[in-house]
Amino acid sequence: MTPSYTFRPMTVADLPLIRRWLGEAHVREWWGDPDEQFSLVSGDLTEPAMDQFTVLAGDTPFGYLQCYRLTAWNTGFGPQPEGTRGIDLFIGDGDMIARGHGSAFIRQFVDERFRHGLPRMVTDPDPLNLRAIRAYEKAGFIRDRMVETPDGPALLMVREP
Repeated sequence: MTPSYTFRPMTVADLPLIRRWLGEAHVREWWGDPDEQFSLVSGDLTEPAMDQFTVLAGDTPFGYLQCYRLTAWNTGFGPQPEGTRGIDLFIGDGDMIARGHGSAFIRQFVDERFRHGLPRMVTDPDPLNLRAIRAYEKAGFIRDRMVETPDGPALLMVREP
């Protein structure tokens, strides 16, 4: 049986946990400098184009997910259907890695958005982040093409209802 996950809208109260997770080696490897990323994540709490969530398994928070409207920052993704959103995420709790949680909560989150009319979800993992690519593929995303982002080359992945 696949566990059910809760996507709790992130608040200021979640920031100490997010800061700790950003400092974990397995998160830092792909998200980069923890202080820089914390500044971006905390600054996005009031950004209207960005929805941020703490991901919980049962009552236990273990991950972070951001879902955003495509804006001028994402022009490297090329033309996308109106209403397309993007996601980025990480599992902060190292004990939850490599247990199938990533693909399961990605699928649940995206499926919920599709039920509410979302036309497409995109993501852009680092092409060397094979664990993330596998998780997205298991969640139904397909590899589209390589794109240039402000953070460097990325693999654009797409999922449609």
